[in-house]
Amino acid sequence: MTSLEESSSVEAEELSFALREKVAERNWKGLREIVEGVPVPEVTDAFLSLDKRDRALVFHALPRDLSADIFAFMDVDRANRLLDNLSDEDTRELLTDLAPDDRTQVLEELPGQVTQQLLNLLDEEHLKEARQLLGYPEESVGRLMTPDYVAIRPEWKIGKALQHIREQEPDSELINMVYVTAGDWTLIDAIELRELILADPEDPISSIMDETYVSLSAFDDQEVAVHAFARYDMIALPVVDSAGVLLGIVTVDDVLDVATEEATEDFHKAAAMAPLKKTYHESPIHWLFRKRIGWLLLLIAINLVSSGIIEAYEATLESIIALAFFIPLLIDSGGNTGSQSATVMVRSIATGEVKLNEWLRAMGKELLVGLSLGVAMGLASSLLGFYRGTWGLALVVGLSMASIVLVANLVGTILPFILTKLKIDPAVASSPLITSIADAAGLFIYFGIATAFLNAGII
Repeated sequence: MTSLEESSSVEAEELSFALREKVAERNWKGLREIVEGVPVPEVTDAFLSLDKRDRALVFHALPRDLSADIFAFMDVDRANRLLDNLSDEDTRELLTDLAPDDRTQVLEELPGQVTQQLLNLLDEEHLKEARQLLGYPEESVGRLMTPDYVAIRPEWKIGKALQHIREQEPDSELINMVYVTAGDWTLIDAIELRELILADPEDPISSIMDETYVSLSAFDDQEVAVHAFARYDMIALPVVDSAGVLLGIVTVDDVLDVATEEATEDFHKAAAMAPLKKTYHESPIHWLFRKRIGWLLLLIAINLVSSGIIEAYEATLESIIALAFFIPLLIDSGGNTGSQSATVMVRSIATGEVKLNEWLRAMGKELLVGLSLGVAMGLASSLLGFYRGTWGLALVVGLSMASIVLVANLVGTILPFILTKLKIDPAVASSPLITSIADAAGLFIYFGIATAFLNAGII
């Protein structure tokens, strides 16, 4: 069975070959016919497979709207290289044809000097728009929004509003929702297009308004938008300023991109490494090294505590060498348990299911979960301890396992709350950090119990 990725790769190769043929023939009309109806991702893949000279020719030959879509789909480095090969007039046309949110993403990710040069190529209208969007904090909703929306007045008749929509639709990114604003552009309501279509054209807009809507602040973090779209199941949400003035809209496709980036960052942080800003193939070796070495060195320092604990209980270990057999079993179980509870809690905090002030409730719940897990795993490991030695050793291993699992579960639960309170992404509380902490705590518990039993003559 051929996978979707393999199929797309084959299609891109075929399309690339066809494009090269048309370029060689200078058959620009045929070139445009080839790409007609082909999804933008496939056209982009084929376009990027061409050599530098052919790319410039194809980019000029394609329809302007398709060229803009391809440019918006490209990563920053490739887009920057393409701009170097375009004339000022070509660049001006390209930036003008880009959707405002895509244009903002291009401008904010380029070096400051390059961004300023590109801004100088825009006409007065687009320059004002770009600067307005760039004025919002990085990773804010203001950077995601587009001012391409349709607004109507409450006193208009529905027939007039529909005529206004017909005139504005080509310039609007999304027409499913129409926004009702006052004379000062304060947002009053959000109405679905189908409500307008089904209403009497002679009725005023106010007759179908309920003044209930969900909006975002331009200064909200982008993650707020992700949660809002998930909670309210919308395809677009209006963006307002502190006075309630409608500034633009954020669409679900932009939010999905943010959600993907945030998820990728969390995966990287969960593996104890700094998030990559580029794809793996685009990241040079020295960059991958820098992103990973810092946390690894820190974890070495934490693991030195484990070595110190083993050294401190060297006499106990020499007295009963069988204790060494259970070290990997116990500390790995603690690390696994802590990672599980941390993952659950990090995700719950990120999605808003658990609030920071609910930490005590979460600890109480995980205390019972940890006790249940500890008893079950303690009984299982005690059987192994009895098989390897005496009932005394079995008791040490069983009690140690139960205690380690309980403690690791509680550490995995509380650490995300602490990190969040300290304004540190709780994703870093996952596997490597929790495992290292659980290792040290597990060894301390294990050898502490073993020493106490040894001194009491039980083992």
